[in-house]
Amino acid sequence: MSEDARGTSLQDALLQKTWHHSKFSDIPRLVSLKEKKGLKISLAFPTLNEEATIGKEILVMRTELMERYPLLDEIVVIDSSSKDNTRKVAERFGARVFDSKSILPNYGAYRGKGENLWKSLYVLEGDIIVWVDADISNIAPKFVYGLIGPLLEDDKTAYVKSFYERPIRSSGGISSTGGGRVTEILVRPLFSLFYPELARLIQPLSGEYSGRRSLLEQLSFSVGYGVELGHLIDILQLQGIEAMAQVDLDLRIHRNQTTAALGKMAYGILNTFTARIKKYGAAEILRELGDHHIALEMDASAEGSSHRVIKTDIPSVERPPIIEIPEYREKFKKG
Repeated sequence: MSEDARGTSLQDALLQKTWHHSKFSDIPRLVSLKEKKGLKISLAFPTLNEEATIGKEILVMRTELMERYPLLDEIVVIDSSSKDNTRKVAERFGARVFDSKSILPNYGAYRGKGENLWKSLYVLEGDIIVWVDADISNIAPKFVYGLIGPLLEDDKTAYVKSFYERPIRSSGGISSTGGGRVTEILVRPLFSLFYPELARLIQPLSGEYSGRRSLLEQLSFSVGYGVELGHLIDILQLQGIEAMAQVDLDLRIHRNQTTAALGKMAYGILNTFTARIKKYGAAEILRELGDHHIALEMDASAEGSSHRVIKTDIPSVERPPIIEIPEYREKFKKG
């Protein structure tokens, strides 16, 4: 095999570990593997004002994957101080619930999904961690067992991403596809330029994924939008593309973001991306970068067609690998 062919084969390694969730639908077999390997498995939902959907998600997973089949050992909600009844609903349906700001309070608190994921590592007990977004209206057990299966079947796999069809709502109704706009317009081009192996991820920003604690505790966590992208680049550097897998979950129905919200998401992702390429020497940044997301909107108070600048501070804070936190090392006996 030529050197070019070997490089292409390595880059395409992820496509050889791309499966449909049905491959892992024999849940009793997964339970047997879990027990044989002596593993605990935790499911966590990061939440912010999700009272409409979180109850059903917990009920489905607790009924099917704890009571019917003992695949999960715990279900936990990490909440960003929701203003609705998210925490009450989650407790009523049987989850352990934490307010994110109450976890490791000596390290401060930020609002953001990445913050909740980072802090969840401190309160979860599992050797395998599954994170699922809390706004899924078509929730089903496959969203969890599909992400656990590759980790139980292959000890070399350490991180599993989901992908799916994502219908998008518009003024004209619902289109069968169209979600993942930030991925196709921003992330895939960046990966194609800098990290071609990661461009083989079908949905690198998907909100449902799983990992081994032994890997996750070594990762930095962007507190906001860039957490998924940061993980992928860090894992590529730490363990290589061979540590990753991806699973098709068919269809995910959830709230779609506005174009303005997607712009802020893209800004946060770019912040994380530039931090990573500087960290790993993939590119030289020649000038200081801007520190706010800038958007333009019509100024209704002005005459004619006038716009005003809207600046949004989107935190680029990086939480360090949690294994560096003394309280974590003490709790989990990490020497």
